[in-house]
Amino acid sequence: MSLRYLTAGETHGPQLTAIIEGLPSNLNIDFEELNFQLHRRQKGYGRGRRMQIEKDQANFVGGIRHGYTTGAPVALVVQNNDWKHWQNIMNIEPIEGSDEEKRRVHRPRPGHADLNGGLKYNHKDLRNVLERSSARETTVRVACGAIARQFLAEFGIKVAGRVIRIGEIEAPYQEMPIDELIAVTEASSVRVTDAETEKKMEAYIDQIKQEGDSIGGIVECIVEGVPVGLGSHVQYDRKLDARIAQGVMSINAFKGVEIGIGFEAGTIRGSQVHDEILYSEERGYHRATNRLGGFEGGMTNGMPVVVRGVMKPIPTLYKPLQSVDIDTKEAFTAQVERSDACAVPAASVVMEHVVAWEVAKAFLEKFGGDSMEEIRANFASYQAQLENY
Repeated sequence: MSLRYLTAGETHGPQLTAIIEGLPSNLNIDFEELNFQLHRRQKGYGRGRRMQIEKDQANFVGGIRHGYTTGAPVALVVQNNDWKHWQNIMNIEPIEGSDEEKRRVHRPRPGHADLNGGLKYNHKDLRNVLERSSARETTVRVACGAIARQFLAEFGIKVAGRVIRIGEIEAPYQEMPIDELIAVTEASSVRVTDAETEKKMEAYIDQIKQEGDSIGGIVECIVEGVPVGLGSHVQYDRKLDARIAQGVMSINAFKGVEIGIGFEAGTIRGSQVHDEILYSEERGYHRATNRLGGFEGGMTNGMPVVVRGVMKPIPTLYKPLQSVDIDTKEAFTAQVERSDACAVPAASVVMEHVVAWEVAKAFLEKFGGDSMEEIRANFASYQAQLENY
């Protein structure tokens, strides 16, 4: 069975819920580590007041016993602490009251799902759209990805992320061992590897916020230790790089994705793009460079997987853009919901877990089994096949 999950819940509802199906039995879950990953998503310079209210923690209500998965669907919930301020507004029961009491939204925000969702689902209260389209939903996507991350770690696969750019400011690119990259970026308020750039980005975010605006950026995810042969060239929907791209594009506010050098490959010669193949007794087959980001033909080639995504500025602005009131059809300034000036550092964490999920899913498809013991045996057999090739 393929690894998959579904999420449910609204940004101001009582909780967010996820159900994961397809996890093998006997995977040890480190709850403290999982909740640490949720905490990482809440950090980052430029976040709004909501992150001061929520203290995200995953509570498991199915599929885990005595710290280990059972092979049954895993169910988890993350409580919304802000729910206590929204109980009447978000109540599932019918309520009497004015639009103001219901906090009905009728002025859609440019760049958000408000108007499209209202038109599609025939909602005259756009809160029915914005509550679900909010990036708050990424909380449980990170929780699911954190489980995938722990699964990958069992096979020596590590995941890291960093911020490459926020608005006009680009961080100098520094190569370093993945463990060092994880430590350095975790200590940075904006998840960069350069202290001087961090200060510049903080000042820049402050300026953007003071102007009532928002700013986006570019983030990168690196997955190291991935074996050769995840994904396949034989069908479009089995190409792992394509599936990773879809996953990254599904993150709220992401508008672009590239693997390796990505779009730069369209500006330089083939001799400057393709990675030469080498062989040694110690490493076996490997590449001289990693411009293609760990992929050839939709399959991993044993080099680190490198993915970049671009996040647009958050559409909720304290200096609202012009919109149209759906009641009167008259021009109006868009309605303001509480938001962040910059969520790029948090988006970096979300992307790590989205990519980890897709890699874990492909790993299970390749080495599938119902228990961790069976998967380990399958993986060991494949490693022996590679060594003898």
